[in-house]
Amino acid sequence: MSRPIRVAIVGAGPAGIYAADALLKSDAAQTPGVSIDLFERMPAPFGLIRYGVAPDHPRIKGIITALHKVLDKPQIRLFGNVDYPNDLTLDDLHRFYDAVVFSTGAMADRALDIPGIALDGSFGAADFVSWYDGHPDVPRTWPLEAGKVAVLGVGNVALDVARILAKTADELLPTEIPPNVHSGLLQNKAAEVHVFGRRGPAQAKFSPMELRELDHSPNIEVVVNPEDIDYDEGSIATRRGDKQANMVASTLENWAIRDAGDRPHKLFLHFFESPEEIIGEDGRVVGLRTERTELDGTGNVRGTGRFTDWDVQAVYRAVGYRSDELPKLPFDVASGTVPHEAGRVLAADGSHQTAVYVTGWIKRGPIGLIGHTKGDANETVACLLDDHAAGRLPGAGLPDPDAVTAFLAERGVRYTTWDGWHQLDSHERSLGDAEGRERVKVVEREDMLRHSGA
Repeated sequence: MSRPIRVAIVGAGPAGIYAADALLKSDAAQTPGVSIDLFERMPAPFGLIRYGVAPDHPRIKGIITALHKVLDKPQIRLFGNVDYPNDLTLDDLHRFYDAVVFSTGAMADRALDIPGIALDGSFGAADFVSWYDGHPDVPRTWPLEAGKVAVLGVGNVALDVARILAKTADELLPTEIPPNVHSGLLQNKAAEVHVFGRRGPAQAKFSPMELRELDHSPNIEVVVNPEDIDYDEGSIATRRGDKQANMVASTLENWAIRDAGDRPHKLFLHFFESPEEIIGEDGRVVGLRTERTELDGTGNVRGTGRFTDWDVQAVYRAVGYRSDELPKLPFDVASGTVPHEAGRVLAADGSHQTAVYVTGWIKRGPIGLIGHTKGDANETVACLLDDHAAGRLPGAGLPDPDAVTAFLAERGVRYTTWDGWHQLDSHERSLGDAEGRERVKVVEREDMLRHSGA
């Protein structure tokens, strides 16, 4: 193949952009060259960074600076507001590209099968995150009438949700939150937020920095019960072998022994409490029932048969994300991933699905930090290039880069571009300048399209 390798990447979040970067850094980028088109269902790129990271985490959002440098490369084009498979099917992609990489991530909530989960006042954390991050496809309002709130889970998303609920609206105003989110948070009645984990401090999945940031707010008093500081042999081994787990446990220990403060909002971190039932009355949440657990020597826990009813009026489950099934690709419902071998998609008979690959959370599940997707991308791209070198890519029937743009135009798809992102970015920053902020995020899809020049 003397022409550049044509690669489509479906999903322009960190995983997809890291895959593009890996392709550009490969030997194939020199000879015969690589041409990459990124397709993103949102009008703007960056996926999880834009719509999954809390607005008061500017350091994490700083990753966008590095991703910008990748997308600035001339070998890459961005097609935003293009939905797979409604605007472009897998068969269509095979017509225009030698290989297709799916990096569609995970944005939905994983299910939690306990009684009462469907009550009014029971929410998925992913839905709440989408609301406060200004996702265009979710409602513009959020019910925030509960004075006492429970958050189920001990990962970073649980911390984000708890922190946003416990902070005041004015604390968050300097961030990029849209006006509708600030207005909603002004109505927030939460004065107590309770975070529940079924295991102990050594098993918490918080990152140390995220945990410590809870204590930086002048309005949030973080409370840890000294009785929840407990370790067995398995927990001690975890602390010895995992620096981050040890730092998290040390922070929790320090909070457990300090004197109570007088900050107005209380954020309780509870361990060894397994959610058993969301208690309802007249169809609404009025409490949460947990079973006390105890360590079994291995770092795992068992139930003790002792139950506690907690007075809360809302429950947020932050027990993990799940990916959506992708048409024309196999899907493992249990893991929420596409079956693969080192990134090569596996057909039902175990063979490799020709010229189709996965990377990121759709490949390995919604675990790990954003930077972990670089390793995924490198592995997947190495397989793609091996298949190219071995002649296992059949080749695109319409390799001309203009063919796909003509196709989208014929379909009437209003797509955005990388230049369009710069226009939207400039507009959001101008909105921020008027209020002394870095940016104010545009929420409505139609407004995003208009300011992107779609």
